[in-house]
Amino acid sequence: MKLLFVTSNRIGDAVLSTGLLNHVLRDHPDTQTTIACGPAAAPLFTETPGLDRIIVLEKQPRAKHWRQLWRETVRTRWDLVIDLRASALAYFLWARERHVFKPSDAAVHQVVRLSQFLDLPEIASPGLWLGQKQIIAAKRAIPPGPPVLAVGPTANWAGKQWPASRFAELILRLIAPGAILEDARVAVFGAEGERLAARPVLDRIPKERRIDCIGRFDILTAAAALQECTFYIGNDSGLMHISAATYTPTLGLFGPSREEIYGPWGTHCAAVRTELTYEELAATPQFHPARRKTLMGSLAVETVEAAAIDLWRRCHPEPVTQVASGGL
Repeated sequence: MKLLFVTSNRIGDAVLSTGLLNHVLRDHPDTQTTIACGPAAAPLFTETPGLDRIIVLEKQPRAKHWRQLWRETVRTRWDLVIDLRASALAYFLWARERHVFKPSDAAVHQVVRLSQFLDLPEIASPGLWLGQKQIIAAKRAIPPGPPVLAVGPTANWAGKQWPASRFAELILRLIAPGAILEDARVAVFGAEGERLAARPVLDRIPKERRIDCIGRFDILTAAAALQECTFYIGNDSGLMHISAATYTPTLGLFGPSREEIYGPWGTHCAAVRTELTYEELAATPQFHPARRKTLMGSLAVETVEAAAIDLWRRCHPEPVTQVASGGL
């Protein structure tokens, strides 16, 4: 079967779409898959089973990127086209079956929306495909030993970024004697360009317990490294969704985004938000991508600590002293 799967530019949305792709590949293991997505998300799919090619969609003026994609796909007789970008492309290709996702304003989680879009009998939970190369590199970066608390203190917009000083205080509370992660090492994740923003967090972690993962990995190796961690806490970001997709217990921090739609997915996940609602934050002058001011100020350290303890106890009813390893 020949499949064209058109998914998001953004890493987080692309991760959430992997459940649909996984569902198709389980039902049709002989599928030859072509994936079209943005450049940031493309590396997520390099280990997809039966991958034929990845077409990287670089946004161009006057929707030229869609015409380019049409030129690259029009000569193929597709068995199935799944377009999650709500474009008209699918209607101009030869396809035995086509599905075009339509956005909705309903307050329903994106994973549920996508599953309902294909009328699946069950919710298609996200999951990533990792290669042996990434798994080996991750095990070298996160060697066996005490539990690892992974943190993602950055985001693609300053408005979604919890203050670094509060992240640092939270970490010190969680790894203090008698705390839930008293013996844990701390791995700090982020892109190399986010090192300055993450520096106040890195500097507060005791050197002997710190694992600096800033800019260290490609995206799939970062996923494999998160799989080696015991617990993850981070801002609403693609990294948060990657952590959830590796089945690492994941706590997402929310303010100017909707946790009911984009919270980390799974029973091993939870979200905690600011005292101010999304609507209240959206009404402020700072609610704009160009503004470089956090909108997460009303989220207290004590609130996040309580949410972390609750999720930890739910996921780890017994003490954890060693990181378990395993595939996705």
